[in-house]
Amino acid sequence: MGATEARDDADAAVPLGGARLRALLAALALRAGHTTSVEALIDDVWHEHPPHDAPAALQALIGRLRRALGKDAIESAPGGYRLTADPDDIDLHRFEALVRDGQSALDRGDADTAARTLREALALWRGPALADLPDRTAAARPEAQRLEATRLRIEADLRLGRGRELVPEVRELIGTHPYDEPLHAQLIRALRDTGRGADALAAYEAMRRTLADGLGTDPGPELQALHAELLNAGMQNPGAQNAGVLNTGTHNPELPHPGSPTPN
Repeated sequence: MGATEARDDADAAVPLGGARLRALLAALALRAGHTTSVEALIDDVWHEHPPHDAPAALQALIGRLRRALGKDAIESAPGGYRLTADPDDIDLHRFEALVRDGQSALDRGDADTAARTLREALALWRGPALADLPDRTAAARPEAQRLEATRLRIEADLRLGRGRELVPEVRELIGTHPYDEPLHAQLIRALRDTGRGADALAAYEAMRRTLADGLGTDPGPELQALHAELLNAGMQNPGAQNAGVLNTGTHNPELPHPGSPTPN
């Protein structure tokens, strides 16, 4: 979640030295509390360019890391090494726990708690996931979790009526993730909820063309339901639709609000 760093009990940064040492700490922290094999650590630290005597080079790095963090910070175990830190002391594990809490709050209808918790989780990010590891494969999962947490936080904010302030943020995210249908749905909802029905329809059409041109696919069910809702509202209030304003009070009660819980 950015460059790897360590902090002491007073929250002061602990000097770690070079990139190899940071990569080693990142690899151990990724599996905190569990033993990581020597082979896996060598691959994490050097990837495709290990030194001639890689096990000895790794042992030397372990010694340097112990001097930086304290000799008890890293335990030797059969076949490998283990970081003794509690998972709660590692940002990635804290992030995952906070996202679970935010998801639970959203599931029970507490959008305010969900938005706060998910903001706290996302604030832990200071840059790309596992930035010091030379192989970016391990970063794919946390990066996907980061995007999902962002979507969840946007969903919470939509439920809190913050559509107007979300529009520019979601547009920027779509620029990075042009085929992400949930983000497109959130943009359309944010536009709709702030009375911009014509803009919401235009956003749907732009998304439809993007999917057709880039992937050869049609929008999924949620987006199609949103489109039908917008068209229905426009027929009920054509003057507002032509003016680029959608009266959200004309929402069809027979159509479920996208993203809202389905009644039992």
